[in-house]
Amino acid sequence: MDSAGGRARSRSFGASAAVDAAVFVRAGPDNEEYVRADRIDLKTLDAQMEKKRSTVWLERQRSASPRPSAALLEWEIDLAKLDIHNQIAQGTFGIVYRGTYDGHDVAVKVLDWGEDGHERTMKHREAFEKEVAVWQKLDHPNVTKFVGASMGTSQLKIPKKSSGSSGDHDVPNSCCVVVVEFQHGGTLKTLLYNHRDKKLPYKKVVHLALDLARGLSYLHARRTVHRDVKAENMLLDRRQRTLKIADFGVARVEAASEMTGQTGTLGYMAPEVLQGHSYDHKCDVYSFGILLWETYCCAMAYPNYSLVDISYHVVKLGIRPDIPRCCPRALAEIMARCWDANPENRPEMSEVVTLLERIDTSSGKGMTPVEDVAHGCSCFGFPRGG
Repeated sequence: MDSAGGRARSRSFGASAAVDAAVFVRAGPDNEEYVRADRIDLKTLDAQMEKKRSTVWLERQRSASPRPSAALLEWEIDLAKLDIHNQIAQGTFGIVYRGTYDGHDVAVKVLDWGEDGHERTMKHREAFEKEVAVWQKLDHPNVTKFVGASMGTSQLKIPKKSSGSSGDHDVPNSCCVVVVEFQHGGTLKTLLYNHRDKKLPYKKVVHLALDLARGLSYLHARRTVHRDVKAENMLLDRRQRTLKIADFGVARVEAASEMTGQTGTLGYMAPEVLQGHSYDHKCDVYSFGILLWETYCCAMAYPNYSLVDISYHVVKLGIRPDIPRCCPRALAEIMARCWDANPENRPEMSEVVTLLERIDTSSGKGMTPVEDVAHGCSCFGFPRGG
């Protein structure tokens, strides 16, 4: 940088399209061409660099494939086989539709690939790349099956929102899609809400907890951290007999890079995550403890706390959900160990699987006595069995 004129030689920037012709000046005895650094559109430059990075990522994916460059990658879908139907959900990084792929029911997450210069679309691209990189390698009965994805396509047809309208309309901008198997049983959150007035049978609670624990144990064995374990991201099959982990949009491969920052959902986030400290897979163990409590109680943790208050109470005061006195001792101990403030004190998910498998779900086994309740457990504000 020239201190007198605040200029840099243009050749330092190459032929970047982000450097408009208006920023070039000529000066000096040799009439050399310079770039005025204060006139460079850094935001546009960052956007173009992000797009280039995404393109390079895709090219590397293709070069790593033994197939001809014209062929689909192992994880790429054939859009001709994809039919998108109705919208079923909307989240931070896209809209989820129900559809069919090659005759099979699927869920389709559509992320706006967008135009250059939009910071939001850069985040979508990054989320897409990382989700595909993680999800495509997973294969477990308690993990929702990854079907495929398509990057930067403008060929999709999305149904109109109005039920009375006919035909499709083009996606406004190019977009990318992630396609996974559709789970007809809905989310665990919906199941718990539907049982808010009459909690799930203890045997069902343990069964669901085991499914989740086995899925997380599998992920952690592969050094994969989900980072957003919550009831909305747990899906159930058609008969609601099997729970499957879904949504790997913020999942990361452990040790690939240091994990910091408040990633996840308040109420499920471990203290070290809330504080922005470095963390590992034990953040999932903490979230599992909170979700285990919710599954047993069929209620939401911290219902009387604002989102602002949750962080302070969890980190500074060590507040956790109140375990009902009627909760079986074995289950209560797993909850407490999983949400310990110190990650080192939390068990590995493989150990949690073992502990859950040992639980006797026969009626009355391991129950904590409730001397002051005459007609069963009333720890949720309602009597049981009468």
